[in-house]
Amino acid sequence: MTDSQAVFRFAPSPNGALHLGHAYSAIVNFELARETGGRFLLRMEDIDTERCSPELERGILEDLEWLGIEWDGPVRRQSEHFDDYRAALEALEAEGLVYRSWLSRSEIRRLVEAREEELGSWPRDPDGAPLFPGSRDETGDPAEPHLLRLDMEQAIARIGMPQYWQEGGAGPGGETGPVEADPAAWGDVVLARRDTPTSYHLSVVIDDALQGVTHVVRGRDLFHSTSVHVVLQELLGLPRPNYVHHDLVLGDDGRKLSKSRRDTSLRSLREAGFTPGDIRRTIGLADRGSATRPAG
Repeated sequence: MTDSQAVFRFAPSPNGALHLGHAYSAIVNFELARETGGRFLLRMEDIDTERCSPELERGILEDLEWLGIEWDGPVRRQSEHFDDYRAALEALEAEGLVYRSWLSRSEIRRLVEAREEELGSWPRDPDGAPLFPGSRDETGDPAEPHLLRLDMEQAIARIGMPQYWQEGGAGPGGETGPVEADPAAWGDVVLARRDTPTSYHLSVVIDDALQGVTHVVRGRDLFHSTSVHVVLQELLGLPRPNYVHHDLVLGDDGRKLSKSRRDTSLRSLREAGFTPGDIRRTIGLADRGSATRPAG
């Protein structure tokens, strides 16, 4: 691989069947890689070892092969690289940027309810979840189940603001070009659990860096998460890829597709007689000129 070679990736979680939205992202990444003379990598985001399985992974591989998608090099499975994430987490802990939290979901809910009764409202992250109401002063038994959270206030102070990422698609508000990150909107995000030494936020930035990914092309639902990824990249000294957040393929009800909706799974559509060409037409990719504008 040369320094100028573009590297794209598709990174599904093998905890269910691929649906039309996955097909859109996979096809766009694969074809962009081929058109630019770059590489297309496949990664399995299987840190949830209870819900993910080899059987579901095999189904994903079969769906991709049916679509005519080929990947370069071996599949990277996150479950085989926990040591990579653990090393990054230990580096953050050594800098005093991570703290333990023992609060359960029910305890967090009660705290938020109490704050809302007192203040009238409580801030929520871009996904609509209330910001963590606790603090690093919390104490508990390290042997008991707990989470590791990023002290976002200290992290922001450490890297300095503003920080930007380069957006080649468009955010929910039409943002494009250099986009200013807003990590404070997420509060103290979870970086790991006692039984899983990583989280989506941590593993995705580590994987992208280790795999040399230069272009992250993914759904617009992850646009705001990039603010967290920018912070972690800066703290860990990782390269920052270019980002393209595309529109989502929506269901008939106007909502984002879910793996629980079997009627949109590639396997069920294939069994119903759909061809790869039918899939492309359904998601608006029959014309390659519309590659970043899926139907829906």
